[in-house]
Amino acid sequence: MFTDEKVKSGLKAWYMLCPFRHFLILVSAVLILLHLLMRPFRALNVWLSAHLVRPAHLWLSVQSGQVPFSVAELLIALAVILLVYYLLSQLVRLFTRPQFFLRLYRTIATLLALGLTVYAGFCLLWGVYYYGDDFIAQSGLKSEPISVEQLERVTAYFADLSSEYSGRVARDENGAYAGDRGAILDRSPALYRAVEADFPCLEGPALRAKGVMCSRMMSYLDFTGFFFPFTAEANVNLDFPPALFASTVAHELAHQRGVAKEQEANFVAVLACLENGDPDYVYSAALLAYTHLGNALHKADPEAWERVYGRLNEAVLADFAAGRAYWKQFETPVQSVSNTVYEGFLRSYSQELGLKSYGACVDLLVNYYDPRLPDAPVSLPEETESTPDEGGFFPEETPSPESVPTDEKNP
Repeated sequence: MFTDEKVKSGLKAWYMLCPFRHFLILVSAVLILLHLLMRPFRALNVWLSAHLVRPAHLWLSVQSGQVPFSVAELLIALAVILLVYYLLSQLVRLFTRPQFFLRLYRTIATLLALGLTVYAGFCLLWGVYYYGDDFIAQSGLKSEPISVEQLERVTAYFADLSSEYSGRVARDENGAYAGDRGAILDRSPALYRAVEADFPCLEGPALRAKGVMCSRMMSYLDFTGFFFPFTAEANVNLDFPPALFASTVAHELAHQRGVAKEQEANFVAVLACLENGDPDYVYSAALLAYTHLGNALHKADPEAWERVYGRLNEAVLADFAAGRAYWKQFETPVQSVSNTVYEGFLRSYSQELGLKSYGACVDLLVNYYDPRLPDAPVSLPEETESTPDEGGFFPEETPSPESVPTDEKNP
């Protein structure tokens, strides 16, 4: 029979096998458990967001902003290299050194300690946002039910805006959008200046979003950007076709300014780009908004969607086609696994729509922009069937709704 003294002695002996690892595991597990238990207490999460997470991000973003490259990418690369080195070295030691089971246990404890420590930090520096006041609560905007007529009207507005601004941006010899990514990043610090007065919750330091050198790898994982809470940096993929690049920059900067939910970050990105007025940003935001609105309209009223789709000019359609062609090459099992894992992450933070939560910005877009549009009904083209030579678009078959091949996945 085990006595209390023997149990205590056994626990102490077990703990001393690798005390620092056990300490990290216990502390991290407690922090994660506290985060899970605190989720229902909105007021507490609001306080933590305002007095802990937001100030920490402000400080981190300013510090990392002084470095011209992505500190997040450097840290991730170093972590991967060190992890691979550690695993290989431990594998060699397991079979060449004595005390196999002790070494195996310490290896497992090390990996568990690292994983739990990172996740605990993530819960503290990002997860808290999901259970405090979101952008809708802070801004006072509403996300009320919408009618199909409203949806069609706003979708048509963004279709027309896309077509209008497609002629105000740089294009290559093939007619595809050719905006300079570097110049777009250089102008990103001023992006949110125009909306800060009306939406004080979006105030923040004027910082530049950062391009990622390993962007091709991001494309294989189906990522166009990510916000890294440990450095508070907005990171963007530099490899995918640039038509949606500017709106991706705006999306990541929305996360940097405390907008956690993906559907809200998409809406804020559109809002900031349009208010800023920069043609590259306006065009990209109009494409992003049309994509989500068009997908919703296609489900609600396919005939209405087809009418609106006919308003898009050839330049817009060429940019959508370039996007489809690019992302098709990455339709691999790696991408499927990445999407599955990330969808699980979204659902774990009460984003019940999973990856579809990116399209939930539709209600926000319609509620915000519909009252600001002219009262006149949606005007349709005089000729709904035209050939490309006439400046319109005549599909050989009924087209499918456009999609954003890879939304801006951001933890």
